[in-house]
Amino acid sequence: MHWILGYLVITIGGILLFSAVAHILYQKRSPTSMISWMLAIVFIPIITVPLYFLIGIRKRVNKYTKSTFKLHETHKEHQHISLRSYNPLSNILEKNGIPSATKGNQYELITSDVLAYERLIAEIDKSEKSIAFSTYIFSRDRTTEKILEALTKKAKEGVRVQLLLDVVGSVRAYIWQKQFQSLRDAGGEVAFFIPILSRPFQSYINLRNHRKIYLFDGKRLLSGGMNLSDEYLGEKSDRKRWSDVMYYLEGPAVFSFFQVFHNDWNYAKGGDENLELHVGAEELSTTGDNIVQVVPSGPDIPTDALYEALLSTIYACKERIWIVTPYFVPDENIVQALIIAAHKGLDIKLITPKHSDNLIADLGRSPYMRELDAIGVDVVLYEGEMLHAKAILFDNLGGMVGSVNIDNRSLFLNYEIVTFAYSEAFIESIESWMKRLMEHSVQGVEKPGKAREALENMMKVFAPLL
Repeated sequence: MHWILGYLVITIGGILLFSAVAHILYQKRSPTSMISWMLAIVFIPIITVPLYFLIGIRKRVNKYTKSTFKLHETHKEHQHISLRSYNPLSNILEKNGIPSATKGNQYELITSDVLAYERLIAEIDKSEKSIAFSTYIFSRDRTTEKILEALTKKAKEGVRVQLLLDVVGSVRAYIWQKQFQSLRDAGGEVAFFIPILSRPFQSYINLRNHRKIYLFDGKRLLSGGMNLSDEYLGEKSDRKRWSDVMYYLEGPAVFSFFQVFHNDWNYAKGGDENLELHVGAEELSTTGDNIVQVVPSGPDIPTDALYEALLSTIYACKERIWIVTPYFVPDENIVQALIIAAHKGLDIKLITPKHSDNLIADLGRSPYMRELDAIGVDVVLYEGEMLHAKAILFDNLGGMVGSVNIDNRSLFLNYEIVTFAYSEAFIESIESWMKRLMEHSVQGVEKPGKAREALENMMKVFAPLL
């Protein structure tokens, strides 16, 4: 009897191993990613094979898969402006099907944790018709207690309140949902992106909704890198709070966020993902002088528009590329592009935390950072609390702020969203903020000991899996 069981285990294991290898070879992957998975399967097959089927498949197709969708432009054509003739960043985005930039937006960068909280509460209080929130992390603490109180108050007033949380990032909130009872009793709605327990064999734990969208009346927006937690924002300043940014957006560009949120919401609720995508666009009027382009990325976007735009623009820049990211585990294409930019004499700055909250990511990033440091790139290590902001400044063409990190997970697996802003005022504000970060940083990467260096180089081999 035991030999029959053993035979079955070996047979099933062999079938799974062969299937994993065959799928790796079949699926569209970079050579680096392919080699990393192959090596992991060779050395630790018992762990890697089931892990591959759980997190290694980027785009699955079945009835539970979130379908791809395309953003629509607003109904007011005069609000759109094509920058393709002189801006390589906007050019490649438009060719990938991303709607052209819109003019007439109000765009404000918020770098204070307290101001971000105050603005969030104020926008909730101002809302008259609807409030739609999407976040990766929703904790149970003093900050979210206040946010839930404000949302519940508006729900009681008849405002439609929708709260969409990622089930992995907000796993405690998913398991213990009592904190949402008052909101639900008041008519508010709470949904979770791909619940694990309700779809144990169809949920894709690796494809997470990392977007931060805080919409008010479908007209005003807060977004950026901040989740809803006391780690990110609060009514009182806290020296231990993470350093992050949020931005306020009002104007035609908000329509893209409206579409993305409702597509995600309808998918999470099991409905038609393409409902309501045109509602409210006609209400968006021009309110400022900022030119803004909204770019979602992830398995629901037909192409890798964001990745292509970043890579293309790094090559096209002529003066500077300043990058702020908490996790820097890029693919070889981005590393090579930065090396070439440095050799061309560009001002390259990589601003990242001296120590992040993820030791594995820190080990994986070090070889890349030392390689860039060695050729003259300014590797700037922020010494304050965890730096969680994500932003890039390209020459004086424009800048990017949003939820995406410079790593394979953010660029190819997670559902993300960013904005590219092209106005002079925005460029000045983001440059000023980056300079303040550098005032609290040290420059350069220390040479590690032999054991640490060997571990880091080993992690570099598996970097595409991080």
